[in-house]
Amino acid sequence: MCGFAGLIDPSRTRTAEALGEFVDQMAGRLIHRGPDDRGTWVDPDAGIALGFRRLAIVDLSPAGRQPMHSASGRFVLVFNGEIYNHKELRSELVRTTADRFRGHSDTETLLAAIEHWGLEETIRRAVGMFALALWDRSTRTLHLVRDRLGEKPLYYGFAATGFVFGSELKALRAHPQFSNRLNPSSLALYLRLGYVPEPFSIFEGIFKLPPGAILRVATAPDVRPGQPSVYWSIAAAAEQGSRDPFTGSEAEAIDELERRLGRAVAGQMVADVALGGLLSGGLDSSTVVALMQSHASRPVRTFTIGFNQPDFDESQAAAAVARHLGTEHATLVLTPDAARDLIPELPELFDEPFADSSALPTLLVARLARRSVTVGLSGDGGDELFGGYPWHLATPDLWHRLRYLRPPRGILTRSQSANAGPSVLRRVRAAPLLDRIPLANGRLRRLANLLANADSPESFHLVLRSQWPEPVALFTQPPIEPLDQTAWGLRADWLDVSSRLMLADSLTYLPGDILTKVDRCSMRVGLECRAPFLDHRVVEFAWRLPSPLKLSRGQGKRILRRLLGRHLPAELIDRPKRGFSIPIAAWLRGPLRSWARSLLETGLISTQDLLRPEPIRRSWKQFEAGSDREAERLWCILVFFAWQRAVH
Repeated sequence: MCGFAGLIDPSRTRTAEALGEFVDQMAGRLIHRGPDDRGTWVDPDAGIALGFRRLAIVDLSPAGRQPMHSASGRFVLVFNGEIYNHKELRSELVRTTADRFRGHSDTETLLAAIEHWGLEETIRRAVGMFALALWDRSTRTLHLVRDRLGEKPLYYGFAATGFVFGSELKALRAHPQFSNRLNPSSLALYLRLGYVPEPFSIFEGIFKLPPGAILRVATAPDVRPGQPSVYWSIAAAAEQGSRDPFTGSEAEAIDELERRLGRAVAGQMVADVALGGLLSGGLDSSTVVALMQSHASRPVRTFTIGFNQPDFDESQAAAAVARHLGTEHATLVLTPDAARDLIPELPELFDEPFADSSALPTLLVARLARRSVTVGLSGDGGDELFGGYPWHLATPDLWHRLRYLRPPRGILTRSQSANAGPSVLRRVRAAPLLDRIPLANGRLRRLANLLANADSPESFHLVLRSQWPEPVALFTQPPIEPLDQTAWGLRADWLDVSSRLMLADSLTYLPGDILTKVDRCSMRVGLECRAPFLDHRVVEFAWRLPSPLKLSRGQGKRILRRLLGRHLPAELIDRPKRGFSIPIAAWLRGPLRSWARSLLETGLISTQDLLRPEPIRRSWKQFEAGSDREAERLWCILVFFAWQRAVH
């Protein structure tokens, strides 16, 4: 696990020393991703430079150093990630070619495979998480590649006339010609979602490579990035799964899932350094740790974060799971004071405004784990694949009830909403679903606008999940909110409604929020975090499973519950889902109140040419009057203000 950066100077006038200095400065910003080693490679005639920071996980010797050249010298590679099946790929190469290897790193295996099979075929054969930059010296073409699910990040774009790319935005910003010009459309997306989704970044002219994509950048006669091409997509896996559903019994489905997930866990436990598990006490992480322990010859090390507030604390449940499985367990309690101390790190940690408050406990559990291990396995991806979020059950029923009550399409005026809202609400008030999803409690205009504008389960889901349902209304000059240019534009009408929501979350929330959070927090402390649920062979099988094996009798993750029941007693499985969130409303009213008020006022002044202060101040007043719903919206605003202050 590492970090890389690179640049292409189209003028080809800079010396090797100048290019090397630029790229070394860019890669130097990623020392947290790779504290063990560094390397640069420059070709001044082509105007390209590659920089690398290494966290040594497999092949700790100098034979694993990057940038790495292929045996023929044609290709130069910088690679961030792990190829879990690289030994199998290497064995096949040894059988079919005369290649001899200098070391045993997966980077060297990748280069040999690319020379033998070509880039795309190698990527299709590879099992792992990765982002890479491959320079072809023969054709003078750069290839940027990102893994199937988006576990590893990759940014690219232009700094003046130069093309820049790297593992994090901070590397690109280190280029002397980088512009910090904010993209208002990206900010609108952030204010809706709490993160900036692919393919956008918060900066003009800088993009995220989407999951499962390859970008080719020709350099002659000019630097010309093409459009990313997709070599694998979860949407295609979902469509294929619907055409070829699993038809065996439930017991056979559990057997197959355990086989695939067990294989993924075993493959991801391979490392030349100490390894452990991140255990929240929920179904997903408990399943991963149970399978880890079944493959281990000694107690697995496990780690969790607790809270003083019982409604948010799962540490006791995690400890009970650890005791039953016999792991070597450690717990750290996140206090408000510790959270306040971490908040200043968030802007620099994420490089973009990022409003998922669970980043705070995620960062702390990563630090806790890093004291003992260098690699940690997590349960990320289980919710999206197996129906683990409350809205996967509640929202389809609500959509079914409310879609017949929709007024004519179009944004309603305030007076129309005032008339339509109470009427609609009275007609569905008997439905307890409104108490499970934060819609009511006086917010009738939001409900009316939802009914007027949600023309699909995905758009309905989007509005329900939005931090600010009408973010462009916060701007002094409203930008275009390019939702259709993100994965939110997909309409998977071949699936049932619950599956459509799971797919929407897998395409958007998973890479944009969950995996971004885990990557930045773990790499901040030099911890490699691996997610067995995101092995693409597990993902493809999950999409073959009929919905009743996921959602049944008012519960999600039916098949995971059955699988985990083979390893844990029922009382450790059938518990309410709490998630990994923090008590943000209580903290903003208590220990974080003075910080929030001060930042809010200074932020409103500094952004007065960009954002309207009235709706933000109104939200704060409603929060102070007791509306907890406003806490998440205010946190979204506060994080943006803190980010802007740090960047500028």
